[in-house]
Amino acid sequence: MKVIPLYLPQFHRIPENDAWWGEGFTEWVNVRSAKPLYEGHYQPRVPLNGNYYDLSEVETLRWQCKIAREHGIYGFCFYHYWFNGHLLLEKPMEMLLAHPEIETRYCVCWANHDWTDAWKRKEGKEAVLIAHDFDDEADWDAHFNYLLPFFRDPRYMTEDGCPLMLIYVPQLIGKIRRMTDRWIALARENGLKGIKFVYQSVSACIDHSWDRTNFAYGIQFHPGYVMQYSSSAMRRALFSWMVRRARAIKRFLGIHQSVFGGPDKVRIYDYEEYWKRIVRLKPESDKMLPSAFVDWDNTPRKQQRGYVFQGASPELFGLYFKQLVERTRTVYHTDKIFVFAWNEWAEGGYLEPDERYGYAYLDAIKDALIELKEWPE
Repeated sequence: MKVIPLYLPQFHRIPENDAWWGEGFTEWVNVRSAKPLYEGHYQPRVPLNGNYYDLSEVETLRWQCKIAREHGIYGFCFYHYWFNGHLLLEKPMEMLLAHPEIETRYCVCWANHDWTDAWKRKEGKEAVLIAHDFDDEADWDAHFNYLLPFFRDPRYMTEDGCPLMLIYVPQLIGKIRRMTDRWIALARENGLKGIKFVYQSVSACIDHSWDRTNFAYGIQFHPGYVMQYSSSAMRRALFSWMVRRARAIKRFLGIHQSVFGGPDKVRIYDYEEYWKRIVRLKPESDKMLPSAFVDWDNTPRKQQRGYVFQGASPELFGLYFKQLVERTRTVYHTDKIFVFAWNEWAEGGYLEPDERYGYAYLDAIKDALIELKEWPE
């Protein structure tokens, strides 16, 4: 079984974050400043032995790959930020490519949304920090050429000889069919058999208006996916309509903040209840891949505007993860499970060891894979 956690590279300094958020900003700033907002709220989260690591150091990457491999993790899916040639947080991925002796597997997810200050701003107009021009066709080639050395890395994840390439919100790209056609052609010109594209965001799953022709898979990305698919068909249709027309709605109503924002009150959901729903889900088609979520609590980023899945524990995670592994083979007919997440500390989703549970979440994955005889090759 190929267990693939999402990997956030926002744990090293970059000039842009220094300018936008303050000198020395990394995700650890949010993690360290978190506070419990109600009785029993598990905050702040503290890494085991106070390991507030720096992802610009290769030894950190070696350690992560080592403990992942020892616990049956197949490899990482690195979030990748490309803004028409402007790279952000590229250091860990490039460092891995430069060190072929590090034993791991990996793939890339292009997190192709604009960066704004919405997650910190409480009032006033939302500012765009850096944006994309998806219509720049020359940029398609430049982006592919940047990724080509990664696709050629023997450690890069492939299927049928094609590298896996995730795009987080593909429907934002107006010429998505043309762009993916071009990338597949470039891949073949460079000796690859093609590219297996995968879409990830919940909005991409719900919105059926965009051209999915070149996408081999979509991911049931939890907890967002199960939250939407636990709601009524009418609510899902409304959400899909709002996603497609969000910018026009905001302009018409004079709204300067996210149309999906909630009240300034922490929303609390039951962890076990939503995991029960996950293991009852069926794929909408044979193109859907399952996912697991370790935990979710984004109050370190959003404070009272965040939401929390209360009741998470390694024991419950292990119980339902084991069921998901069994369903992955028998219901989804795939060998891939994506996981939220390896190190999303400011959103509560991390497999890395912390002070409360140590390595227990990683041990839960290891135990399930051993018991079910699904240890990765």
